[in-house]
Amino acid sequence: MTRILLLGGTADASAMARALAVAGLDAVYSYAGRTQALAAQPLPTRIGGFGGVEGLTDYLRRDGFTHVIDATHPFAAGMSGNAITASARAGVRLAALERPAWVQEPGDNWTRVPDYQVAAEVLPGDGSTVFLAIGRQNLEPFARLNQRWLLRFAEPHPHPLTGAELICERGPFDAAHDTGLMQRHGVTCVVAKNAGGEAARAKLIAARSLGLPVVMIDRPSLPRRQVLTSVPEVMDWLHADTERGV
Repeated sequence: MTRILLLGGTADASAMARALAVAGLDAVYSYAGRTQALAAQPLPTRIGGFGGVEGLTDYLRRDGFTHVIDATHPFAAGMSGNAITASARAGVRLAALERPAWVQEPGDNWTRVPDYQVAAEVLPGDGSTVFLAIGRQNLEPFARLNQRWLLRFAEPHPHPLTGAELICERGPFDAAHDTGLMQRHGVTCVVAKNAGGEAARAKLIAARSLGLPVVMIDRPSLPRRQVLTSVPEVMDWLHADTERGV
C-alpha cells in the first residue's frame, strides 16, 4: 500500500495536499512548525522536527511510508538534505516538488551571489534603505552593516537589525502593492532569495519598474534527487510507482 509523507509549509505543498486528499491517498502532511498561524490541511498533520536524519529514518520505517514528497521551501536545505539521506536509508522513494527558479529578464539589474554572507558584503553600507526580503531566519550576516532596513514578516518577530522598520503582512502581493511599498520607504536596493514561483515575484517586478538593483541569492546546492515542478507531475510519479507495485 502506498503511504506518503508530504514535507510542507509552502503554497505548493498545500496544493499537493489537496491533490493527495482528492485522490484518496494515505498521506501525512508535516509542518516544521516555525509559523504560528498554520493553514488547515485536508490531510492528517504533524508539527515539529524529526530529530535529524536518524529520527526521520526511524519515523519513515516505523510508520510504513513508501514515498516522501519534499515540498519544502527551496532554501530549506537542512530539511531537504535530511530527507534525501533518510529516504535512502529507509528504502523510501523521494521526489521534490520544486518550483522553477526565477531568471533575469530585460530591465532587471541583478547581482547574483551564492549565500547570505556574500549578499551582505556587496551592499554599499552607506545608510541607504535596503528591502531585505529574505524572511527572518538568516539576518545575522547583515547586522553590522550601516544600512536602513525594510523587513516584511508574516508575523511579528524579534530580529537582530538596528535601523530596521518591520512591516507585518502576509502575501501573496502584487506589483502595484510592492512598488508603492518601496516608494513610500525610499528603498534603494532589494535583497531576495531565488525562491521562484508567482507569490513572491511582485518585489522583482516592482524593482524592475523602479530601476532598483536586486541582490539575488542563489539556491543552496543539494545532493542529486528527482525534481518535479508541478502537482500533476508528482501525481503521475506516484501513479507510475503504484502501477509498478512500488
